[in-house]
Amino acid sequence: MSEQRKETRRKLMAFTPVYDSTQNILLGYVEDLTLLGVMVVGERLLEINKERVLKIGFPNDLPDVTASRITIPARVAWCKQDESRRYFNIGFEFTEVKPEHTKIFQAILERYQF
Repeated sequence: MSEQRKETRRKLMAFTPVYDSTQNILLGYVEDLTLLGVMVVGERLLEINKERVLKIGFPNDLPDVTASRITIPARVAWCKQDESRRYFNIGFEFTEVKPEHTKIFQAILERYQF
């Protein structure tokens, strides 16, 4: 997979859990986010190219945003063990971004990025 990105990754300063909504298991926590995908740090090795439905729990204090959780289909683009050997960095590509997702992602990035 090419290392070039269409959008700059933006790290978040918020505790943001990510679940597989089908299996109802915690996959990890958001490390960085773009309008096209998310990198999650978790304890599980995930199969590349596998489709997942992610449930992401964002903070409740966003102006003009009523949903604090979103459910969005995504594909596991890559999964690599990090330097600690305990965790995995998992890259998800969103496969169906709706206007309401974009609105929430933009609000999150404006409020919590660094």
